[in-house]
Amino acid sequence: MAMRSMPNLWVVRPADARETAQAWRLALGRRDGPTALCLTRQNLPTLPGDGAGLHQGAYILSEAGGGSPLAVIVATGSEVQLALQAQARLAAQSLPVRVVSMPCWEAFEAQETEIQDAVLPPELPTVSVEAGVSFGWSRWADLSVAIDRFGASAPAEVVAEKLGLTVERVVAAVAELVDRG
Repeated sequence: MAMRSMPNLWVVRPADARETAQAWRLALGRRDGPTALCLTRQNLPTLPGDGAGLHQGAYILSEAGGGSPLAVIVATGSEVQLALQAQARLAAQSLPVRVVSMPCWEAFEAQETEIQDAVLPPELPTVSVEAGVSFGWSRWADLSVAIDRFGASAPAEVVAEKLGLTVERVVAAVAELVDRG
């Protein structure tokens, strides 16, 4: 979040190798200004598609199966994997959700409202997922699964579990919003 607050700096958190390749293209040729690529050390699987939607900042990675989406999960970086896992669990509960990868807030903010609304329909409840603070996500999401504290030290899986960055918490957040609506 500290980097996102810097004027004219585009921060990109790719979710896999394909998005990382697209992020390099954005930074080196399609963007006039500084770009920070925030990469993970985690071993992540490759997502479906080519990641080209990264250039608009956010894109529909996985549409709801079994009907129109009742909610949206928007995630960035390695947390996109959590969103996809939550989508599968919610589908098993007959709750179809869309998963949006949002590697670059700044690029998405630069899009026309029509594009933003097509990716994140304002009428659908939206949950954001990021292994960082929830600050700023209220612009895009109704509820955030985030880590609003600092200082935990342990293997990534242990920290995520202890601080609630889990599939179960994402599923519960989506269910809560859908129940409210």
